[in-house]
Amino acid sequence: MKLRLITLSEDRASGPDFIGQTGLSVLVESDEANILFDTGQGISASYNADTLGIELKIVDKIVLSHGHVDHTGGLHEVLHKIRRKDVEIVAHPDIWKSKYVHIRERSTDRFVGLPFQHAELERLGAKFRLSRESTKVSENICTTGEIPMRTQFEKLSPDMLVKEGTELIPDEVLDEQALIINTKYGLIIILGCSHRGAINAIYHAQKISGVEKVYMVLGGCHLSGPDSKPRIKATTDALKELDVHKAGLCHCTGLVASVHLARELGEGFFFNNAGSVITVD
Repeated sequence: MKLRLITLSEDRASGPDFIGQTGLSVLVESDEANILFDTGQGISASYNADTLGIELKIVDKIVLSHGHVDHTGGLHEVLHKIRRKDVEIVAHPDIWKSKYVHIRERSTDRFVGLPFQHAELERLGAKFRLSRESTKVSENICTTGEIPMRTQFEKLSPDMLVKEGTELIPDEVLDEQALIINTKYGLIIILGCSHRGAINAIYHAQKISGVEKVYMVLGGCHLSGPDSKPRIKATTDALKELDVHKAGLCHCTGLVASVHLARELGEGFFFNNAGSVITVD
């Protein structure tokens, strides 16, 4: 299976012609299907696709990693560009929950959930396929579904909240899922934010697919924060033990973690920014 992995939206841009914007969107072009994994936060995915000469109408399906705005905020613009009446969107039912983040410096809570109404997106052609389980997207591509918490060092952030009735309670981010691509080289795993842990996601991908070899990990690892140093080291050690060939970790991974990973993984690590194109033959 020939693949092109094109990062349409990421916090940083790979050149002056692209827009960098907090969030993530990766277009998976393959012989089987063209899948858009997340849509970024705003216009960046659409704009950068235009810059690359990619018409988003080629997208067969959209997969959402979870319901946060930096992964779903570009849905309106993307659906407008696809211009079809039957765009399947694969996601977890909890993407519709009212999600917030606690801003410690200001002692405030900010809404960070999916910024559109269900009916509004359906009018633009969205057909939601919601499941808590792993979902087959094409012959060799599927989602992880809900990711179990297996490791001791990966913890849920207490700053991630969800509104239940009139109260904000800790969000377990059960809607977080990754995309698994089974190739002749091994698994390619695309992560959204890894709120439930990047290594947890990799272990679950191995279990679902029955494939141990992990060729590439791409996406966000959520390794920033004041208490992140032990987690950064443990994550790096686990990636080494897993013998991951390539790691394009970006978005919420954080600069400190990225520098550490680049030093420890050597040529296996690369910065994956908006406009990056990876070809896998």
